[in-house]
Order: sequence, then C-alpha cells, then structure tokens
Amino acid sequence: MFDLNGKTALVTGGGRGLGLEMAKALARAGAWTVINGRNLESLEETRARLADDGITVAVAPGDVTRDVEAILVDATAKTGALDILIHAVGERDRRSTEAMEPYEFAALLNTDLTAAYAMAKAALPYLKQSAAGRLIFVTSIAAFAARAGDPAYTAAKGGLSALTRSLAVELGADNLTVNAIAPGWFATETNAHLAADPTLKAFVDVRIPLKRWGRPEEIAPAAVFLASPAASFVNGITLTVDGGMTVQM
Repeated sequence: MFDLNGKTALVTGGGRGLGLEMAKALARAGAWTVINGRNLESLEETRARLADDGITVAVAPGDVTRDVEAILVDATAKTGALDILIHAVGERDRRSTEAMEPYEFAALLNTDLTAAYAMAKAALPYLKQSAAGRLIFVTSIAAFAARAGDPAYTAAKGGLSALTRSLAVELGADNLTVNAIAPGWFATETNAHLAADPTLKAFVDVRIPLKRWGRPEEIAPAAVFLASPAASFVNGITLTVDGGMTVQM
C-alpha cells in the first residue's frame, strides 16, 4: 500500500530541509524523484550526497515564482511523466503589521501562496494523465494557529490550506487527490539555532506534548502516505505533524 515503484515525483524546495526529507522518502519508496531548488550547484551537491547513500534523484533547478513551466518541462523530460507533485517551497518574514509594508506582505504571499497555485495549475496537464495523481502542498501549523508579529506567513499558509480544500473539490473528478501537510516545530538546518536555544526549552515542554522538536526525517512518512495507494480515498485534508502542539490548551 505504500509502494511507489513505477511512480514519478517532483518535490519543489526539495534540495534541503523538510522538502529534502520528503524527496528522500519518496525515492526510497520507489518513486523516480526530481528535486527542485533555485541553485543548480547546491542541488547537484545534494544529488551527489544522496547517491553516496544509495538514493537516486534527478534535479530541476528554477525559481517557482517565475520558472514554473521550465521546471515542469525539465522534470518531466527526466521522468517521462508526473504522478506526484509535492510543493514544499516557502519563505518567512517575521515582522509585525506596523513594520511590514503592503508590498512586502504581497511579496511573501507571492512566494508562499501564489507560486503554489501557479505550480499546481501548470502541473495539472501532467497529473491528470496519471492513473492516480497526487498534489501535496506543504503548509504550516500557522495555517490555523497564529503568533504575534507574523501576519504575512500566517495569511499565506492559511490561504494554502484553503487552496488545498478548493482544489480537492475541483479536481477529484480527475482521479487526482489534493492534500497538504502542516509541519510544526522541526529542527531543520534553518531552525537549528532555535532548537539549540536553552531558553526555548521551557516553552517546548509546555506547548508540545512530546516535549521536543520534531526530527526532520519524521515528516517523511506523512509525505509517503499521502503520495501512496494507501491514501487513495484521502482528499482535501491538511495533515498536521506537530507532536500535538496545536491540540494542547
């Protein structure tokens, strides 16, 4: 039920962080996987590192805010088709409403939400040709739980979860499921300094029932599940992976 042999996948933002962990998991499950990122040199270094670990991936460089068509053409030229698209690109700008100008707010929405829509729209002709297409967005627990001083990211991720529901309803007739993954606090390279900060330990102990940060590889099973035959009747959900952070009062 979790076998992805014979499937093809593209993971945007797959060169590092949680996107990389998802890409590795898809490849290990048998999918012919392409990773995307803005920097070709960095992607090639990642590809070589994975090859040393016995994991084969291809690369398709490009910026999802402007190179959507080129990324898809490049990726499908290498795989021959596209069954699974995981859109894991995202940026954050932790500034308050008073500190952020409207054009800066719009710029973050463009990267975190509009680019996701553009990628999904451009991928539809490919995914519709699949016998069981899978479109998976990576949103955040910020989609439904806010913190002060983070309006743009919260709005963008909330919009991405709403987009997930909308596309799930619209595209289900094409035998294409659309779901999202909402990660909580994960100790990626970007967050390593925060995860190592002892002053945050008390907060983590109170707010996360498991009393620790997530390990990056712990996001991978959610991606494999939603991409696999096991999730054939799962459509329109946002799967939260946060150690229980958002359910604890």
